[in-house]
Amino acid sequence: MRAPADQYIPQFSTDRRPLLMWSLVAAVCLVIMGMIIGAPLFLARGHTSSALAIYAAFSHLCHQIPDRSFFIAGHQFAVCARCTGVYAGFTVATLGYPLLRSLRRADTPDRKWLFISAAPLGIDFALGYFGIWENTHLSRFVTGALLGSVAVFYVIPGFVDLSLRDWRRKRQLVGSRQ
Repeated sequence: MRAPADQYIPQFSTDRRPLLMWSLVAAVCLVIMGMIIGAPLFLARGHTSSALAIYAAFSHLCHQIPDRSFFIAGHQFAVCARCTGVYAGFTVATLGYPLLRSLRRADTPDRKWLFISAAPLGIDFALGYFGIWENTHLSRFVTGALLGSVAVFYVIPGFVDLSLRDWRRKRQLVGSRQ
């Protein structure tokens, strides 16, 4: 039995807003990772002002302790190993997101998965903080990457939802009330 035309659900949509939003998020992620790795490379090549601007920007987000940071070309990354893991995990998961989930889905997984992915990071931090276990660059990076990669499945759907909203209609409704 066929449904009436007004109940038809198109199987193909030409709305590219979710793809554009994902592309924007992916580009921003790549720029941020480029800055994290680029800062020490700028220093090594003598571009001190550019490097210091990047370090200063990230100093508001990370402690930047040298003993807890990766180094390249004799200079530390713009963030610590754990933050590098969070940013790298988020970036890789963002790039692979369309292969794992439709860009049109705005629903998120159950919140417990976000807390479960944060647990190893918290445990790694606590064990090191209380002197029970000396965490390493690798443990910091891996636990950060786990949290960052899972966080993508909560962030991208939010941006997709924002991209699919009909902002013009809301502006018209607000304008008609005045």
